Order: sequence, then C-alpha cells, then structure tokens
Amino acid sequence: MNTDNTSFKKFAGYALIAGAALLAVTYFDRFAALIGRLFSLVFPFILGACIAFIVHVPMAALERRFKLKRIVSLVLTLVLFAGIIVLAGVLVIPELGRTFDTLRTAFPAFIQKLVTWGNDFFSSNPRIIEWLSQIEINWDEIRNYVFGFFRVGVGSFLDSTVNAAVSAVSTIGSFIIALVFAMYILVQKEKLGFQAKKLVYAFLSKERADRFFSVASLANGTFSRFLSGQCLEACILGLMFFISMNILRLPYALMISVLVSITALIPIFGAFIACFIGGFLILMISPVQALIFVILFLVLQQIEGNLIYPHVVGTSVGLPSIWVMVAVVVGGDLMGIAGMLIFVPLCSVIYALLREQVNSRLKAAGSPLAGEPPAEDPPRRKKIRLPSRRKKGKPDESQ
Repeated sequence: MNTDNTSFKKFAGYALIAGAALLAVTYFDRFAALIGRLFSLVFPFILGACIAFIVHVPMAALERRFKLKRIVSLVLTLVLFAGIIVLAGVLVIPELGRTFDTLRTAFPAFIQKLVTWGNDFFSSNPRIIEWLSQIEINWDEIRNYVFGFFRVGVGSFLDSTVNAAVSAVSTIGSFIIALVFAMYILVQKEKLGFQAKKLVYAFLSKERADRFFSVASLANGTFSRFLSGQCLEACILGLMFFISMNILRLPYALMISVLVSITALIPIFGAFIACFIGGFLILMISPVQALIFVILFLVLQQIEGNLIYPHVVGTSVGLPSIWVMVAVVVGGDLMGIAGMLIFVPLCSVIYALLREQVNSRLKAAGSPLAGEPPAEDPPRRKKIRLPSRRKKGKPDESQ
C-alpha cells in the first residue's frame, strides 16, 4: 500500500511539473511578463542582500580585529564607504573640470590638424577626389529625411525624458529600500542565520541540509576572499599608475589613476577600459605622451598580472585563468559589469564542487586519475664538466 502511495505521489509530482512546463511554453509571453514583474518586486531585496554581503566583509574584519560591537563596526564601515566616495569625488571632480576645460581648448586645434591632414592627403591623391565627385547625392531626399526625423524625434525625446525621470525616481526608491534591508540583515545576521538553519533542516534531510550549508560556507568564503583581494589589487594598481605617471609627467595622472582603480575591479578586461579612455584624453594633448602612456600601461599590466595578482588575489578563487576569462565573458554578456564581478567567484564555487565530485567518483572507482594533476617538473639542467687542466702523463707539480 505504501509502495502504491509513493508511486502515485511521484507520478502526481511529475505530472504537475510537466503541466507547468506546458503552460509556460504555451503562454510564454504572459509567463515572461509575470517573471519580469516578480523580479522587479524582489529586486530591491536582492540588491539589499548584495549590499549586505559587500559591507559585511570589512564590518566582520573590524569586529574580529578590534572587538567592537556590531552597531559600532557597522557605522564605521558605512562611514568608511562614504568617505571613500566623497574622497574620490573631491579628487576627481575638480580634475574632471580641468580636463573638460583643456579638451575644450585643445579640440579645435585637434580638428584643425585633422583638416590639414585631410587636405594634404586628398591633394596628393587626386583620384580619390575624382571618385568622390562621381557619386550622385539626392539632397532633397536627405533634407526630407532629416526633417522627418526631427518631427518624430521631438515626440520620442519627450517620451524618453519622462521615462528616464520615472526610471530615475524608481531606481532611487529601490536603492533606499535595498539599503534599509541590508542594514536589517547586518544587524540581525545571527538571528536570520538561525532561522534559515531551522527552515532548511525542517524541510530537508540532515544529509542534504548539511550539504547545503557546506556549499553555502564555500560560496561565502570564496566571494569574501575574491572581493577583498580584488579591492586590494585595484588600489595597488591605481597607486602604481599615479606614481609612474607623475614621474613621467603625463597629464591627468590623478583622474586616470582613480579610473584605473575603479575599472580594475572587473577582472581581465577592466583596466583596458581605463587605458582606452586615458589614451584618448592624452592624445588630445600630445600623441607622443599618449604613446608613452600606452607603453606604461602594457608594462604595468605585465607587472600586475605576473607579480601582484597571483600574490594578492592568488588562489583565493581557486579557478584556472582560462575559466576566469570564460566566466568574465559569459557574465558580461548576461548581466553586464555586475555579471563580470559575480560570475568569477560563482564559477569558482561550481568548479570546486565539480572537482570534489569528480575526484570522489574516481577514487571510489579506484582510478589512478583521482586527485590533483601532477605538477610540471622544471627542465633539468645538464651538468657541464669543465676540462681538466692536467695533461695525461704529466705529474702534478704540487706533489
């Protein structure tokens, strides 16, 4: 009787899952809209959990090292984050204003150089001018297209402005809710953790519940080490750029260094964004200095990739470099910059769990492939025997 009841429950569960999948496929548009609506409702709380996790790393360090109370360490952490933002604004905003001033004065000269180069190029290549003169242009059609675009564009611009204002207000509201939710999580994290344990152990078997919290502990440690290591590495890289650019007397040293520190939080590709922006800004002033900046960037990237990153971040995520690049590309395509930051430790957790499962299965099967791959032996140096100074048959003079 119990066997029949269990079989019926399994069949009913499978039928329910199949029916839900069929409804989701049949009414895909409505289902997608419902999922989007639910995600927009829970997004402030997801954002709040992410903020709580980021703030928890320095807050826990303050609690552990200085034996502070929870509320004191939380306030100090928030003051630290606010101070970093204010300091970055104080340092960068005046520099940004001077940069725009310089660009405003240098841009006309840059355009004049381009015009002069274009005139010289076309004067030395008359065939290109002949080819361009043969192209027929319908100016009436272009004029009608431009006027039509502006007629439609004014209405679209007003709609876009209203939508942008509504979206900005909604984003600010979501951020405030997320911040308040994050504060509640950080203040009552032990109580929430105890409630989560009760909930998991109530609905799962002890073995599965233990496995769940083991994975959660692994994910928490991996994300924390990755976040702290990446922040420290970004600060070191920005300081290196600031010192090097001041020694070489390159312009925009402070602004580019701060930009490098911010973009270096994105693994692999982040610093190249700062290189492109910084190179373009310096190019407006001096092409030679722009070339020096690019060379400096390549040198510091090699130092950072081969010396700083392995020692500061090191094996904190335990993910081979090829999978780090895959994680950054996939995460950036799915979720943008946030995906680049999240997918590296996430893939590290998946990689660690998969490695554990593979090794345990191979060990149970008695395979010699279980365990870590053997380290590559360094090439052995052949001993070079120096020829003896003594000649055959000649006695040693010291004897």
